[in-house]
Amino acid sequence: MTENWIERWENGRTGWHEPGGNAGLKAYWPGITAGQRVLVPLSGKSPDLLWLAGLGHEVIGVELSEIAVRAFFEDNELEYSTEPAGTLVAFRASGLPVTIYQGDYFDLDVERCYALYDRGALVALPEAVRPDYVMHTNRLLRPDAAILLVTLEYDQSVVSGPPFSVLSDEVNQYWPGMVRLEQKDDFETCPPKFRQAGLSEIYEVVWRSPPSGP
Repeated sequence: MTENWIERWENGRTGWHEPGGNAGLKAYWPGITAGQRVLVPLSGKSPDLLWLAGLGHEVIGVELSEIAVRAFFEDNELEYSTEPAGTLVAFRASGLPVTIYQGDYFDLDVERCYALYDRGALVALPEAVRPDYVMHTNRLLRPDAAILLVTLEYDQSVVSGPPFSVLSDEVNQYWPGMVRLEQKDDFETCPPKFRQAGLSEIYEVVWRSPPSGP
């Protein structure tokens, strides 16, 4: 899995990347207080990091590929500094509240975050790995953390991931009570291998945790 992910970035096989950012994020992001930490696992070079920082959040991205991390800063013409962070390397933007930790997500250890934005992490992982991912993610979140999750649903008997199909029952097994906000046809923007394999339907689904409090 690790070698395959790095190889994809090295070869430019990043069909899941959204240059314009994710519409579901902009439409449904929960209104948490500016300045609070937002965790973005497997962040790639997503412009969503900039969008979240623009709301005043402290954005904590995590990405295995150094190519992707450096591309984020270069594409957005951002200066940055680096420093060791355990087995990871922290890339900190200058003048912007964005830090991307480059390395194995399962080695990340940071102060607990107030929110999770997962658009590319859960769907990137094989089913056998996903429970461990959720367990580790929950350790990095406050108990009352808000969650915005974007998944894909399609027929894996036609073609398999990554990105993988993650259905409703599995989502609610990981995070009970998640609310399904939107389902939209994602066929035109799905990775080319899906169309080439003959897949005819694929949907992007946006989920959000229920409101906390009384």
